[in-house]
Amino acid sequence: MIKRLLIRLVRVVSLALVSLALVSLTYAQDLTPVTFTLDWAIQGPQAFFLLAEEQGYFEEEGIDITIDRGFGSSGTVSQIAGGAYDIGFADINSMIEFNANNPEQALTAVAVVYNFPPFAIFTLAESGIDDPAELVGNTLGAPVFDAAFRLFPLFAEAEGIDPDGVEWIAMDGALREPSLIRGEVEGISGFYFTAILNLEAAGVSRDDVNSFLYSDSGVDVYGNAIMAPTRYIEENPDVISGMLTALTRAWQDTLADPEAAIAAVQAADPLIEPEVELARLQLAIDTNMITPEVRELGFGAVDEARLARSIEQVVEIFDLPMTPSVDDVFNGSFLPPLEDRLPPSE
Repeated sequence: MIKRLLIRLVRVVSLALVSLALVSLTYAQDLTPVTFTLDWAIQGPQAFFLLAEEQGYFEEEGIDITIDRGFGSSGTVSQIAGGAYDIGFADINSMIEFNANNPEQALTAVAVVYNFPPFAIFTLAESGIDDPAELVGNTLGAPVFDAAFRLFPLFAEAEGIDPDGVEWIAMDGALREPSLIRGEVEGISGFYFTAILNLEAAGVSRDDVNSFLYSDSGVDVYGNAIMAPTRYIEENPDVISGMLTALTRAWQDTLADPEAAIAAVQAADPLIEPEVELARLQLAIDTNMITPEVRELGFGAVDEARLARSIEQVVEIFDLPMTPSVDDVFNGSFLPPLEDRLPPSE
C-alpha cells in the first residue's frame, strides 16, 4: 500500500515538474531577447539598469535582457551601430558625431539619463594648474573612447584656450587616475563622479584635486542617453517602450533607496566597494540626474531648444558634414507618462 502511494506521489511530482518546465519554456519563448551595453564599467551610476534586471521589470515588459559593461561612449556607439548590441547607454554627443559621419548607420536617443554632462578635467593641486587656461602646454591622459576627451574642444572653446595647446596621451581607463597620481601626466579627463571617487579611493583627498567641470564653463550639452539604431526602434517599438517603462520604475526605486540599488550592482559585480559606489551613485544623482529641467520635464525628456543648441555646438566643433535635426537625434515618444517620470518632491 505504502509502495503504491509512493509511486503515485512520484508520478504526481514528476508531472508537476514537467508542467512547470513547459510553462517556463513557453514563458521564455514569449520574451524578446535584447542585448544591452553600458558606457563603462559596472558602477553606482548604472545601478538602475541592474536593479531593473534584478527586480524582473524587464521580464514583466516581455524582455529577456543581457547587460554588458562598456569601454567608453564612442566605442559603445560604434558597437550598437555595428549590430553587436541592440540598445545601449552612451554619450549623446558622441552619437551625434557618429551619425553625421555615418548616416546610413544612424542611432536615435530615446531617453536622456545624464541631464547635466559629467565631463571634467582633473589636475592635482600640487601641479599648480589651478585654472583651465593653465592646461595649455601640459600633457593630459584619457582613453581614446572617453567622451570628455572627445569633447575637450567644446570645453576649450568655452574657456577661450587653444585645444591644440594641450598634448594628449592615450591610456587604458584603469591607468588614468594612477598616471595622474604618479605624475606621468599633468591632468586627465573623465566623468566627474568616476575620477573624483577613484582618486579618493587611491588616497587622494578631494581638497587636493582641481576639478574643471565642462558645465561650469558653460558647455550646455546633454550627457549620456539610452539609444538604439533608428531602424531597430522602428521595427521594435514595443521593446523600446517596455524597456523605458522598466527603467523608469527602477530609476524611481533607485532614488527612493540607493542602497538597495547598490546591492544590485554588487550582485552583478561582487568585487565593487559598496560604500564607494553608493557615494558615486549619489554624486551622479545630485549633479547629473536630478536637475531643475528634470524636475519640470521628468526622467528621460529633453528641452528641444537646448538640444538644438548642443547639436549646433557639436557640429561646429567637429566640423561635421551635416547638422542633424532634433528629431534625428532624439525620439521621446516611447517615454512613460510624465507623472511616472517626475522625481520625488524636494
